[in-house]
Formats: sequence, structure tokens, C-alpha cells
Amino acid sequence: MNSARPIDLSRITIDDLDALFRSEDRGLLEELAQAARETTRRYFGRVVTLYAPLYISNYCQNRCVYCGFNAGRPEVARRKLTLSEIEAECAALAKTGIRCCLMLTGESRLHSPPSYIGDAVRVASRYFPSVALEVYAMETEEYRRMYRAGVDGVTMFQETYDRKRYAELHLKGPKRDYDYRLGAPERMADAGIRQIGMGALLGLADWRAEVPLLFRHVRHLEKKYPGVEYTLSFPRIRPVAHDEMIYSPVSDLDMVKIIAAGRLLFPRAGINLSTRERPEFRDRVMAIGVTKMSAGSVTSVGGYSTVAAGERPDEQFEVHDRRSVAEIKAALKRAGLDPVVTDWRNIANE
Repeated sequence: MNSARPIDLSRITIDDLDALFRSEDRGLLEELAQAARETTRRYFGRVVTLYAPLYISNYCQNRCVYCGFNAGRPEVARRKLTLSEIEAECAALAKTGIRCCLMLTGESRLHSPPSYIGDAVRVASRYFPSVALEVYAMETEEYRRMYRAGVDGVTMFQETYDRKRYAELHLKGPKRDYDYRLGAPERMADAGIRQIGMGALLGLADWRAEVPLLFRHVRHLEKKYPGVEYTLSFPRIRPVAHDEMIYSPVSDLDMVKIIAAGRLLFPRAGINLSTRERPEFRDRVMAIGVTKMSAGSVTSVGGYSTVAAGERPDEQFEVHDRRSVAEIKAALKRAGLDPVVTDWRNIANE
């Protein structure tokens, strides 16, 4: 099906997305990808920043049916790192050349209270110039404490903007509160967090409806908090054991449309590409609009130490791109891009 009216990519709006996403016009797709590529060069040059996740706990109070750390999965070996173990993990990750760390926990205040996360951030700050978080939703004052501990950014995925679907997927736990999670980015901005990462887990609901709602959320925040740096992520759902829920497919072609549209609508926003994606796909789309990529990722608690020892414990989701940091750098250079591990210097948060 072709779009009902011509889409002017130089003046694209969120209202144009339904027609764009449903279009099968290959010529339009080529124009879209080229426009996104040119916009990225204009605002970011050829730089792609590399980072890696660092999991410090997988205890969780929620029952999200699509997640490998779901509290209802007794087969998962639960673990929480001590501060000395966190230091060992940071040292192992830093040896790979990574200088930007995204620290993650399962969503359990009981096992990973803000005080524990703050202490972990202070440890990580000794190894990485930039430390970001992806944890449960917090209050404004708690985010302010994270900021003062040294956090540069916080990522919070709404998972799905479809309220009915959200209730179907989040069966128990604090995360069932749709509105509290939806308001988390504003609490982050009020607390002084400089970088806010946002996204939806594509496939949980119809992506053609999901992505415009995500973009409207980001647009609202841009207007209310213009000084914040925003990053968009478009992870696709990956299977976990014993999950029989039916999800909405998101093809590679769909992903190209989403990434390119995100770049045109938000030319100054970062766009992140996860190791959930296959190496071949990452290589094909990295030049279109991507400015951040994970590299050498391990999604298990204490993973960098245990993988180095030849083990691979329970992971939150299946990593498809297991290339090392050096291999990702080489792929970027082959694409004419400049891999960067740090382009900032530490300034104490107050």
C-alpha cells in the first residue's frame, strides 16, 4: 500500500508517520535513509560512541512476562554483587577499552535500594568517565542523589505505551503502575539528570502505533526540558524461556524506517543500537542515524568476570552481536565512521 499523499521528508511531522510506516514505496525508503544519513552527518559528524552495560543485580519484584529476570522465574539464579565484586567487574570491563558504562539492576528496591546503587555508581566512577543507569523508576530526590553520586544519564523504557497491553504484560509488582513509570523522565529532568534515554520494547504492541506515541512523549519533554540531551532506543523483543505470549513482528525494513524517522524528527537526539540486533543488521544500519552502540556486551550479573573465566550465566535477554569492542571498532571504521569511547571530561555533579 502506498501513502495517500506525498510525504515531504524535509518537513516531516509525527502525523506523517502512519503513512510512512505503511508505505511500500522503495523509492521513498531510499530517500528516507539518505535524508537520515545526511542529517546525522550534519549534527554528529561521523562519530559513534561506544558503551557497555554492567549488571550488578538481577533480583526483581515484577512479573513482566517478556523478561528473563521476571520474579516468577524460579530457575533464574539470583545474584547481587558486593561493592568489591562491582569493582572487579568495572576493572574487567575497563580493560576492554570501554569508557562509558550503563549500570543495570533488576527492579527490586528491597535488594537494590538507592543507597546501594549510589555506592555502586561511586565505584564505577573511578573506572569510567561516564556512568549511566537503567534501574527501576525513582522519586525526584532519589534521582538527585544519583546525580550527586556521579550519574550522567538515566534510561527508562516505557516498554509499551498501550495501556491495555501494558496491563496484560506486567502482571505483578510496582512496575504495574503505568503512570508512575511514564512520569519518571520528568522526575529525572527535575533532578538535574543531563542525559535521558527513552524507548519502547518493539513488538510488545503494534509498532506503527507505538513509535509515534514514544516520539510524542519525547517531543513533550524536549519542550518542557530543552536543556536535557535525549537518546532514543528501539530494541526489538527477543524470546525468553517459557514465554508463550504472542508479539507483533518488527522486520529489518521496519527498523530502518523507525531509525530514519527518529533521526529526521529529532536531529539532535542520540540514537542507540543494541546488541539485541544481529551483527549483519547493525553493520547495515549504523551509518543511517546511529550515534551510540553497545559493544562487547554481557547481560548477566558479574558477567565480564565470569565470561573471562569461560562461564556464561543467566542473561536478561539473548545477545545477538557478541563481537568484541575491537571488532565493533573495526566494523565502524569499514563503514567510514569514527568509533569513540570518550569525548567528555568529568565535572563533579552538585
